[in-house]
Amino acid sequence: MWQDVTFWLFNRHYIMNNEKFHHIILSLKDNLYRLALSIVHDKAEAEDIVQDVFLKLWSKKDEWNAINNAEAYCYRSTKNLALDRLSSRAIRKTESIDPQQEGYSFIDNETPHLHFIRQEERSIIYKCIDELSQNQRLVFQLREIEGLSYNDISNVLDISEDVVKVTLFRARRKMKELLEKYNDKRI
Repeated sequence: MWQDVTFWLFNRHYIMNNEKFHHIILSLKDNLYRLALSIVHDKAEAEDIVQDVFLKLWSKKDEWNAINNAEAYCYRSTKNLALDRLSSRAIRKTESIDPQQEGYSFIDNETPHLHFIRQEERSIIYKCIDELSQNQRLVFQLREIEGLSYNDISNVLDISEDVVKVTLFRARRKMKELLEKYNDKRI
């Protein structure tokens, strides 16, 4: 009888971990990919980073119960691995993210002119994001693009919420200045 109970508990624990991995962690794959891509600016490298994070998490499934916030843990792991890869390969500055490859929904009634304008605006926004400092870019990406809370960003980047708020304020101010500069050039 104890063998049956032990088998049931073991399998129940395994299934809960498997479900947690599929529902919580795998659902973050697109967000983690965008975060990695914003750091390394290389699509294949960003995919590898996310895959490595998933493999690392899966191999440590026995330790999942010790993780308080799985989402923040995933973001932090992705950020750390991306920064490690960036520094180990000495990648300093690469091409900016290609907005066409970013993957956005197609609008059926969009005219070619409107499509061109949106594409140009997106390109300018990504150029401005690339001009932010690395810390500002990370905080801006996590808050404005990924929609994380100040608390989650604080956990992911291992900084205080006040530093997150100040960094985000400076990033927004810099983005406003850069966008105004681009707008002045267009006029």
